[in-house]
Formats: sequence, structure tokens, C-alpha cells
Amino acid sequence: MSWVGYAAQGINLFNLFVVFYFTALNSIYLLLFFVSMGEVLRFVKRTFFSDYRQIMQSEMTWPVSIVVPAYNEERTIVETVRSLMMINYGEFEIIVVNDGSDDETLEKLTEAFDLRKTDKVYRRVLETEDVRGIYGSLQNPMLVVVDKERGGKSDALNAGINLSRYPLFCSFDADSVIEDNALLRVVKPFMEAPQETVAAGGIVRIANGCRVQDGRVVHIELPDKMLPILQVVEYLRAFLTGRVGWSVLRALLIISGAFGIYRKQEVIEIGGYSRETVTEDLDLVVRLHRHMRQNKRKYRVVFVPDPVCWTEAPERLRDLMRQRSRWHRGMVHALWHNRGLMFNPRYRVLGLFSFPYFVIFELLGPIIEVLGYISVVVSYLLGLLNTEFFLLFLAVSVLYGTFLSIAAVLLEELSFRRYPSWLDLTKLVVFSILENFGYRQLLALFKVKAFFDILWARGGWGEMQRSGFKQSDGSAEAAEPTP
Repeated sequence: MSWVGYAAQGINLFNLFVVFYFTALNSIYLLLFFVSMGEVLRFVKRTFFSDYRQIMQSEMTWPVSIVVPAYNEERTIVETVRSLMMINYGEFEIIVVNDGSDDETLEKLTEAFDLRKTDKVYRRVLETEDVRGIYGSLQNPMLVVVDKERGGKSDALNAGINLSRYPLFCSFDADSVIEDNALLRVVKPFMEAPQETVAAGGIVRIANGCRVQDGRVVHIELPDKMLPILQVVEYLRAFLTGRVGWSVLRALLIISGAFGIYRKQEVIEIGGYSRETVTEDLDLVVRLHRHMRQNKRKYRVVFVPDPVCWTEAPERLRDLMRQRSRWHRGMVHALWHNRGLMFNPRYRVLGLFSFPYFVIFELLGPIIEVLGYISVVVSYLLGLLNTEFFLLFLAVSVLYGTFLSIAAVLLEELSFRRYPSWLDLTKLVVFSILENFGYRQLLALFKVKAFFDILWARGGWGEMQRSGFKQSDGSAEAAEPTP
């Protein structure tokens, strides 16, 4: 057989592997969807009969320190803090960590909340960059603002932990707003199993298009731009299918850094957030799993489907590329540094199923997906692509994925009805189809770029242009670049 024949045979074998790969990936997602659907419907039923006022008023409810790392967040930080001040919760404090901002983040906070420098002692339980000052609010004693040298998000979170007073802390992004009962709902697992629960996270939804007044989302609406709508669909699928399912299987590896609660003692035991990664949330949760398993302590990491945090999503393709490439670089780091979990029976479902899934499908998936598309094109140009194979490839790579996206949207409508308008629901279904024709392929390319960034030692956070929250009168603040 000539080299041409061997090449053709190799291409055909790779095409078959890609079909098998996509089939396995989407079948796992389908399994997770059915697990998630049952859990979401049970959650909605339980929530309907829940009295969160009892949780708020109970002396058994653990107080929470809310830590908000902020770097150049002058456009959204005041609304974020106002949102946090108005949550329904018994005892909590808000610690905003100004991580060496070179815009007016600190000035905006000082003006809005009448800050004054205090002589509060800063104890370094976790190592951080130097703290320049600690401020208290004359308006609201629950607010503390830390001004420190630039050290990155992980360093800022560690500084907030050092200053925190309470046994639970909540990491919360400075470009987000929270719903009234969100903290009560995500703290509930700690009340139900106080000795076991070490971390819990809530769902993150896209705020673009929604109207915000005094730190509250007062009108929910889909964005008017294509890119954020595609992210709404993506987030619904990721949270309502992926994270709910992994949580039920007790193998959840990710709690969103935008809104997660942790037991402080265990986080301090593992050395806090690592400064060596740009996805501090994934890295922290994986290390918590390892720590608890290695010490043979009974524990759980929980995802709660509807304590809602609203966050601003990228509206420019360039910003989305930087965000997703950064996320994937962080995943490479976190999974590589915890590679001892791979197929390790000591970690049970986590080591035998969840961690391998993230390595094989989430980490390496974009490379295989991009090569699969290239292989199909090459097969067509060489006359090797027959109709039956192409239809099979289309079915497992596009139609299967479209079904799962539409299923996630319908599950959202069936359970939480955050988008009650028929027009919004129709848009979501349409974009569930459209995301498979261009958007998903772009995301795969952005993630492949992350591997080249690692090889070329290109890191950093990357600049992202934010528009600020859309105000209740329909206006929005002017856009300004924010790293």
C-alpha cells in the first residue's frame, strides 16, 4: 500500500475516532442532564415549601464574610456593594479588597459609603502582598474596604480571608449583583450538614440586557446583542446540566468564583487560594477534594441550582477570546498539578470518573474537536468523505449538542421561569440551534489558543471592556476598558 493509501486509511480511522469521541461526550452530557433534571425538579418542590425567614432568623445560621476582590472595577463596584447590603441574611460582613487598582475604584467606594481609614490590625494567616490601609464605613458598619498592593485575584481573596471574622466566607465578583435570598439558599447545605459541607455554589446568570436599580435586577430581559445571548444558552447548559449533575454524583470540581461559599478553616488548611493559577475557583475546589480525601474526612461539595448571581458577560469577540483562553489556561494548570487524581480509586467517583472526564473531554476536547473539523474538510477535498459518514458526524457533533442545549433551556422554563416572555423563550431555543454553527467552533479555537499561550509563556488576565449595568431608566454608563 502506498503512502497515499496509508494516509487515507489514517484519516478514515481518525474520523471514526472523532465520531466515537463526540458520541461519548454528548452521551455523558445526556446522562448528566437526566440526573440534573430530577434534582432540579426536586429542588423546586423543596424550595416551594421552604421558609427562608426561619433560616435568616435562626441562631443556628452561620454568619458569613463576603469577600469581593476588585481591580479597576469603578464602573460596577458601587452597585455590587449596594446589592450585597440589601440581601436577606442575619449576620454578615462585606469585605471589599481593592487590589492595587489604578482607576477610581477606591474613590468611588469612599464617596458612596463615606469611608474612613481605621487602625484595624491585619493578621497574615495567609501570605499576601502588603496592605496599605483598612477602611470602615460611617454609613454601614458591616462594610470593610482593604486597600492593598497589586497581587492578583487569588491574593486579594486571601487578604479578605485574613481579615474575615466568620467561619464561612463567600467569594463574590465585583462585576456582579445578587438576588435577595441567594445567600440564604446557598448557605442551607451548611445548615443541613454542618460537619460535612465544605463548599457550596450557586448559579451565575448573564446580566447583560437586564435592568439594575440600587443594586437589584428589577427587570430580566435577554441581551440585544448576539454574543451575550449565546452565552446565556451556554451558561444554562453548563450550570443546569453539568454542575447540578456532578453535584448529585458528589464529584463537583468547579464552583464559580463569581459566587461560592466555603468553610474558612478548611481553606486555610490547604493554604488558601493559589497565586499560580488564573482559575482560582477550580484549583481551590480540586485541592479541597484532595485534602478531605487524603485525611479521610467525610465531606461534600454542593451546587444549588437557584441562588442567583447576575454577572456581566463579554460583548466583544476579542474579550470573549481572552476570557475563555484564560479559563482554559487555568484548567490546564489546575488539572496538571492535581494529576494524581487521574483514575485513582482512592478518590472514588472523583478520581475514576469526574477528573478523567475533565481531562479527556474538557481539557483535550477542543483540540480533538478542531482536528475533527479539519479532518472532515480534508476528507472532502480528497474525495474520502461519503454521505453516510458526514450525516453521522453531523448528528453526533451538532444535532446531539443542539438537543442538549434546547433541553437545558426547556428545563429552565419548566423550573425557574427566569425568562417568562414567549419571545425570550423563542430566542433562546433559536440560539440553542445557532450556537452549533460558528460559536461553539470559535470557543474551541479560543481554548486551543490557550495551549499556545502556555507554550509561549503568555499569561496574564487580559483587558476586558465593560459597559456597566443597565440602569432601571434604560440608560447605561459609558463603556470603559477594565483589565
